[in-house]
Amino acid sequence: MDPLFAYIRKLIDIPSTSGEEGDVGRFLESDLTARGLEVTLQEVAKDRFNVHAVYPGRSPRVFFCTHIDTVPPFYGSSEDEDYIYGRGSCDAKGILATMVTATEAMHADGLDDVGLLFVVGEEVDSAGAIQANALGSDSRYVIVGEPTRNKMATGHKGGFKFRLSAVGKAAHSAYPELGDSAIERLLDGLEALRLVDFGRDEELGPATINVGTIRGGLAANVFAPDASADVFVRVVGPSAAVRAEVDAVLASHPKLSYEVISESDAVHCETVTGFELAPVSFGTDIPALHAFGKPLLLGPGSIHDAHTSGEKLGKEEAKAAVGYYQVLVKQLLESL
Repeated sequence: MDPLFAYIRKLIDIPSTSGEEGDVGRFLESDLTARGLEVTLQEVAKDRFNVHAVYPGRSPRVFFCTHIDTVPPFYGSSEDEDYIYGRGSCDAKGILATMVTATEAMHADGLDDVGLLFVVGEEVDSAGAIQANALGSDSRYVIVGEPTRNKMATGHKGGFKFRLSAVGKAAHSAYPELGDSAIERLLDGLEALRLVDFGRDEELGPATINVGTIRGGLAANVFAPDASADVFVRVVGPSAAVRAEVDAVLASHPKLSYEVISESDAVHCETVTGFELAPVSFGTDIPALHAFGKPLLLGPGSIHDAHTSGEKLGKEEAKAAVGYYQVLVKQLLESL
């Protein structure tokens, strides 16, 4: 079996859904140490570690970074002639494997000015990336790996995720004068929010809004005393502008309130010549990685395969990534 494909499958077969990344962190510590790197495990929470690796005595000016957590549910690896399948195959353990392979190839050619940073929690709250900044770095560039179909991303949307809550009064539904439906108030607020123009960017396109979950109520014959919804706006500018729009809408709905779950501004990435360029709509750890330099974003695989029951990574895409990651690092170092 091709060593790259075997490495991807080995990583996939170590379960590491968000919050349970300990085993894959320890595997990477052992594996990267055996490859001659100095490895630091940075504890983010109990049995959850970021993995920081550099060649001895080096303070790299370029870092590769991707995440080691996956969405649930876990399922193991398989392959056919063209693809490797399994949870994390494209998001992002396959990418991690191509970064390690590219780094090792550069080391064999005498280039050690590149480091590896693999973080936990990207799929939930970027907790690993946030904490990684405390490690400190002299890096000038960070190459973030996500499935972009081997295109270099010009940027990506930010996010404003919040929980909208409504308060009502329970009563028998036969007597509406005695009750106040929190669900109806919630729906009115959601409808008003869905009509808001949250902006458009020439490169990233329009901001979008999604009502992801709705909760509330006791029974069909009872006015709901409370209700809530989780809402996610994909931001194309500063998240503060979205917050202001939400505040303006809710000023007309006094029995609604909201709690911010997470927020980040839209991101515009560095690019270099020689790569096909395209923006992406999904979010990444980039907003939390400011200590590692200017961001670039690209990797093999399609985001449309990520988080699905048929997640896969093309074998030829993976091989291509090993090559272009080396080309990219050398271009960046020559520019310094």
